[in-house]
Formats: sequence, structure tokens, C-alpha cells
Amino acid sequence: MSINETTIRNAVVTGASRGIGRAISVALASAGCSVIINYAGNAQAAEETASLCREAAGDKDVKILVFQADVSDEAQANALIDYAEEQLGQVDILVNNAGRTKDGLAIGMTAEDFDNVIGLNLRGTFFCCRAAAKKMIRKRWGRIINITSVVGIHGNAGQVNYSASKAGVIGLTKSLAKELAGRNVTVNAVAPGFIDTDMTAVLPEKAQEAILSGIPMKKCGRPEDVANAVRFFASEEASYITGQIIGVDGGMGM
Repeated sequence: MSINETTIRNAVVTGASRGIGRAISVALASAGCSVIINYAGNAQAAEETASLCREAAGDKDVKILVFQADVSDEAQANALIDYAEEQLGQVDILVNNAGRTKDGLAIGMTAEDFDNVIGLNLRGTFFCCRAAAKKMIRKRWGRIINITSVVGIHGNAGQVNYSASKAGVIGLTKSLAKELAGRNVTVNAVAPGFIDTDMTAVLPEKAQEAILSGIPMKKCGRPEDVANAVRFFASEEASYITGQIIGVDGGMGM
């Protein structure tokens, strides 16, 4: 599915050096989008994502660029969006994927660990949304897709900071969708469940087995499963859909 049959759309994907962000970037490139690959620290991994995107784009006349920024910092988030506009002409699609975890029981969680997760997962999403929205409303076209989580809906023991940040992203998504709907800018979110990434690979085997037992499909998802949902939200086919949260979780959220 191409994003648009006649126009090359320009996308920014945060946290795109690996995992879900990499899969999203590749999916958008294969659909004919130019892509700005944002990363915080791993330049080599970001360049690997860029190479995969160029391969996926084939002979499509698109640009694939990388840009380092810690989007939890307001100035760096603004610089990312400004760079995308300077290099590509305009920002059409924003995918807020950058995130982190600092797991632990609430009674022992430090304020630093709580703020650190909220700072990237929620504040970073807000900073990028705000910067991109200002540009999208001028063009009267835009797609903002935020990556939240099933735990932002149902919670999870040992993840009060992560769950709170992802629940906040859901509220942000719905509120921003109402603010931007009249300007032809849609705002939606994808809530992954247990996806096979570096973040989930560090979990002990028993913990993974316990999680899988609670998934009706009895298997974990792939980053590409999330990317497919993002690509749909970014497409013309989703032009009348806004403020929605779609779960990619194998039934985990039922």
C-alpha cells in the first residue's frame, strides 16, 4: 500500500535506530515516503536503518536522512522538526516512537527514574507533536501517529512510570486530535502488546512465558506488525480516522 499515488510524503520517525522504529521507517520508505530517521545515541544502528530504508524504497525518488536528537529536550525536538522541513520542504507524517523503560516497584522507584521515563515517553512526544503540528496546520494536511502501549490502557505491575507515560500519550493523542481535526491533520496511536524487540528480549525467560500465557494468540508480535498499523494511519485510506487507539497485541488487551 502506497501512502499517496502521486505525492511523496515526508515522514519523521523518532527512536528509529532499531526495533519498532526501524520497522516503521522501512515500511514508510517502501510506501514511497522520504524519511528522517531520528536517533539519540547509536549512530551506527541509525545508519543501518537508513540503508534498509533505501533498499526498501528501491527506485522511488525519496530522501532517507538521519538526525541525532534527544527529543526529551525541547530545543532538540524543535531542531529535529525544523531539520526535516529544511531538508524535505515540509513535514507530512510524524511518528513518535522514542521511548525507554526504568522498571521497578512503585515503593522503591526513585523520582529520577519516574521523571526519566515520563521525560522521553510523554514530554518528548508532546514536544515533537507541538513542533510538527505548527507546520502541518499551515499546509492543512498531516498525520501524527503516537506509539503508546497496552500497559497504558491496562497497567502493569513494576511499570508505574512506563504505564503512566503511555496512558498520558493516549490522552494527548485524543486531545490533540480534537484540536487539529478541522485543519485536516489526524492524530492516532498504536498500542503494541508483547513485541519481539531488544526491550522485551532482556526479560527473564519465566517472565516471557508468563506474558505469553496471557496472550490469546499465544505468541509475541513482530515490529513489522506495528509498522503495518502505522503505515495505514499514515495513508489516504485513514483520512477520516482520528483520535483512535489501535491495539497490536494478539488479543492481549481484550
